[in-house]
Amino acid sequence: MTLFRQAQSFADKLGPGLITGAADDDPSGIATYSQAGAQYGAGLLWSVVFTTPLMIGVQMISARIGWVTGQGLAASLLRVFPRWMAMALIGLLVVANTLNIGADIAAMSEASYLMIGGPEHGQAILFGLLCAVLPVLLSYERMVRVFKWLTLALLAYVAVILALHTRWNSVLPGTLWPNLHSGKSYWMMVVAVLGTTISPYLFFWQATQEAEIRQRLSHTDTGDPGTAFMREHLYRIKLDTTFGMSFSNFIAFCIMLATALTLNQHGITDIQTTRQAAEALRPIAGDFAFLMFSLGIIGTGMLAVPVLAGSAAYAVADLFKWRAGLDHRLTEARGFYGVLIAATMIGTLLDFAPVGAIQALIWSAIANGIIAVPIMVAMMVMATRQDVLGQFVLTRRHRALGWLATATMAIAVMGMGWDFIPR
Repeated sequence: MTLFRQAQSFADKLGPGLITGAADDDPSGIATYSQAGAQYGAGLLWSVVFTTPLMIGVQMISARIGWVTGQGLAASLLRVFPRWMAMALIGLLVVANTLNIGADIAAMSEASYLMIGGPEHGQAILFGLLCAVLPVLLSYERMVRVFKWLTLALLAYVAVILALHTRWNSVLPGTLWPNLHSGKSYWMMVVAVLGTTISPYLFFWQATQEAEIRQRLSHTDTGDPGTAFMREHLYRIKLDTTFGMSFSNFIAFCIMLATALTLNQHGITDIQTTRQAAEALRPIAGDFAFLMFSLGIIGTGMLAVPVLAGSAAYAVADLFKWRAGLDHRLTEARGFYGVLIAATMIGTLLDFAPVGAIQALIWSAIANGIIAVPIMVAMMVMATRQDVLGQFVLTRRHRALGWLATATMAIAVMGMGWDFIPR
């Protein structure tokens, strides 16, 4: 009974961090990790391991800003930076999110086509409408209860690794030590992996979710929360975020390794279609590989698209001081839901562009990696200012981790840019 209570107590502490981690393994992430494993084998496994503590650190910073201030990340940006700079950063976020939405919906459409066939773009329109309407009608929390079960299909990648005879003596070097290469394709893939792991929309989403929790608690307790209360919730954020991001990157590691052991070792080094990506599951799923892959893509997409659109809507609403929140009705937060629906539908229209789903997913991950750099710099500045976080500014250790994550992302982007310079 004691063990059950401990498990229940641990589960009660999980919330925004776990949902954010689940949303991070979206179709863009699955495609990027699959392409990395197929193209470079075990050679990029180090990127997932290396970024795990960085991802945890950055997400904890965004969550801390949201919890301590009781405001979304965009509102905090307006307190510290000139309005034009805050608007520029939020504009970059909206553009990146819309591109990501388009890529995710295109992947969901192609995955659905694998299962049931139908018109080429018909599924994309259907998924776009569902992702735009369901958060308005059901709230995101209710959607999670339904679609989170589809994401369990991603555990099939863990089964692939267990089913195959993995030669860990050849895998561990690529896991523990980076073997850097030159060339545009390598650095583009590094930026894509970093961008789909440490994504700007996750910063804004988790910060806003923590701010909403703080606001709900403030309505029930009008007194001064006190230092002990604040630190208790910061510990809860640490536990929640560490678990959520670790699980997210564990799945990412398994996807990359599974495609390395199956596709790469059989000479498939350039994935162009979702059918090719699904082949990584054939050793354990057989003819059902397409079904397992499709369910994972659709489940993660239905979780991630509302997060992408919602984080953009929260940021814009903070910018213009609109009422925002998925707990509100459409008539109570028209501007917020207007941005959410518009971002989703514009992203859906991008499915009609002449770009393959896999390539669109990878390019959206690269865009996230590039845009993350200035947003991470802004976050680090805010998190070290007492006029924003008071006595809860970052510790020296946490500052070092945050700036290391920012520098890593910047170096990867510069490395990619350097290889694009004609010489």
